[in-house]
Amino acid sequence: MASGAKSKKKYTYVWVSAIILVFGIFAVYEMTKRMKGGSVVENDRMSTGSAHQQLAYIPSEGKMRKVPAFSFINQDSVQVTDKDYLGKVYVVEFFFTTCPTICPIMTENLVSLQNSFLDDPDFGVASFTINPRYDTPTVLRQYAEKYGIIDPDWNLLTGDRDAIYTLAREGFYILAQEDAESPGGFEHSGMFALIDREGYIRSRMDRFGNPLIYYRGNITEKQGVNDHGEPQQITILKEDIQKLLAE
Repeated sequence: MASGAKSKKKYTYVWVSAIILVFGIFAVYEMTKRMKGGSVVENDRMSTGSAHQQLAYIPSEGKMRKVPAFSFINQDSVQVTDKDYLGKVYVVEFFFTTCPTICPIMTENLVSLQNSFLDDPDFGVASFTINPRYDTPTVLRQYAEKYGIIDPDWNLLTGDRDAIYTLAREGFYILAQEDAESPGGFEHSGMFALIDREGYIRSRMDRFGNPLIYYRGNITEKQGVNDHGEPQQITILKEDIQKLLAE
């Protein structure tokens, strides 16, 4: 009986070891796939190692960079200012409705953010058109309906062209300008800025301890990485929005 028990116990160890070995091989295989995709180095590390860090303020000339005063008209022909966003956590982008390249992707990502925080009244989005001559409130309303923009705190804003360009260039240091050689006639970045309840621009830090400043808005979570090997940052943006909402 003792010999049989030992034999049974031995076979049990063999099976347990085999199962552990199989799962280990599978884990290595999955990790290898993700490393080839370029996502594990950036997305996984930043989504875990940095997820619990306090978000950084962005220094500029000895001060913390803050959203300057602005006043524009939204898709409902209502005047919206920077003060309407005080007390809210929001994302800023610069776009235009006839953009044939990155804007639809950026809007898709913002809709994903909208849907993730739709029940939170303290979350919002400010989308500034860089083609205000064409993007009237009526055009912006049609754009909102087309893409399912339903959050009352998501304003598509239009107004004086020079004021919008100055806001982009001097307020956010984000590229936004007319360029006949660019697709759609305008050149702009696909970056999102994250703003806290007091109007300060915030971001998490990279592996060197420097603030990211902006988040890539032109790569979807589903896409993962773009053709240049750059990983999507919508996942970490969602984490950081939640972090600011909890402050």
